[in-house]
Amino acid sequence: MVRRGFGRFYPASSPLHALDPRTKLLGTVLVVAGLFLVGSLAGLALFAAAVGILFVASRVPPRAFLGALWPVSYIVLLTFVFQALFYHRGVIVFSSGPVEVHAGGLRMGFFLASRIVLLVLAAGLLTATTSPLALADGLEILLSPLRRVRFPVHELTMMVTIALRFIPTLQEEAERIREAQAARGAVFDEGGLLGRARSFVPILVPLTVGAFRQADELAEAMESRGYRGGAGRTRYRELHFGGQDALALIFAALLFLAGVAL
Repeated sequence: MVRRGFGRFYPASSPLHALDPRTKLLGTVLVVAGLFLVGSLAGLALFAAAVGILFVASRVPPRAFLGALWPVSYIVLLTFVFQALFYHRGVIVFSSGPVEVHAGGLRMGFFLASRIVLLVLAAGLLTATTSPLALADGLEILLSPLRRVRFPVHELTMMVTIALRFIPTLQEEAERIREAQAARGAVFDEGGLLGRARSFVPILVPLTVGAFRQADELAEAMESRGYRGGAGRTRYRELHFGGQDALALIFAALLFLAGVAL
């Protein structure tokens, strides 16, 4: 069964889906910036509560966010373990030979691991409640002032759109390749860390080849349909900034200020 995870849009009728993509982009930037600047557990708890409320309001199935967290679970675990083992501040909680775990290390490990989780969930909320095309349109409008310095805004947003579109496609392709290799006798969960890394080579090689093949096919399809960049192109759907968008940005700004101030 293919996991549905990060980068996939889930159509639903929710307050988050109804917001303008520019609002969600700016709100996500404020949340991410606040998570990087927050310096206390109280501030982190405030951001966690806000992300939890947005998660419920999005009406996106929980498996979407679990799928987004799975790829970074090892990073979260290693971050917590490294801080617990090597950040020696506060009282000693555990000691065995040269290994010492301090209360400050546990606190710092929990803090940094929670920050990573919240960053991934904030990005997952954005992609789960905004279609790739709407996200690209919003990003292009926000970056449009850069055209004055001849920055390729349309080309950048097109690359972002294609990248977001191919994330779930590559996830599904990797899962199909893994199942096919397992059916041929490949084992992926035995041996040490190096052995497990080597066992994924039969997945990475065909996945990389397939990604290049899909990229070539997409480029040929775009050229055959007359795509020549953003010059003279118009939008089928126009974006509209309403009262609910203003309230959402005010909420994000207040969350940023309160979280950083705590």
